[in-house]
Amino acid sequence: MQIRQLQVACDHLQDRLLLRVATQADEEVRIWLTRRFLRDLWPHLAGLLGNRAAPLTIAAEAAPAEAPSFEQAFRDDNATYPLGATPLLTSEVKFDTLSDGSFNLTFREGRERSFLLPLTPDLLQMLCAMLRAGAEQAQWNLALDYAPAEPPAATTSRTSRLH
Repeated sequence: MQIRQLQVACDHLQDRLLLRVATQADEEVRIWLTRRFLRDLWPHLAGLLGNRAAPLTIAAEAAPAEAPSFEQAFRDDNATYPLGATPLLTSEVKFDTLSDGSFNLTFREGRERSFLLPLTPDLLQMLCAMLRAGAEQAQWNLALDYAPAEPPAATTSRTSRLH
């Protein structure tokens, strides 16, 4: 799956963050993140970032065909919704660190729907920046620091699970 765009938006009425993932195949997946879930998720994300908390730089030789842009509006024209138009209400996430240094995050809604989000280290850093900005906009008063208070529970394993 080729990710075209990521967006994190605050829904004040629902008191949730909405993560939208658009693919090159014009598919869109929507995922709700609650304050409690983001609070529990953050130490794991910060642990995955490791030493990548430095400002994002993209090498010219590794630059994607379309460079990331935070100014571009989220394109949702002609989108299809493989998991339906109703956002997935995340109740657990599974983290997989791959041998090439990338990550897979599998968001689950109970035992119903799930979505696997493949992330490069740069995309993970961008997602974390968007989650921090969304939490600030929601005025959730969460301490979303890049240095985790404690390392993720499964430091010896390449897979961990949060639920």
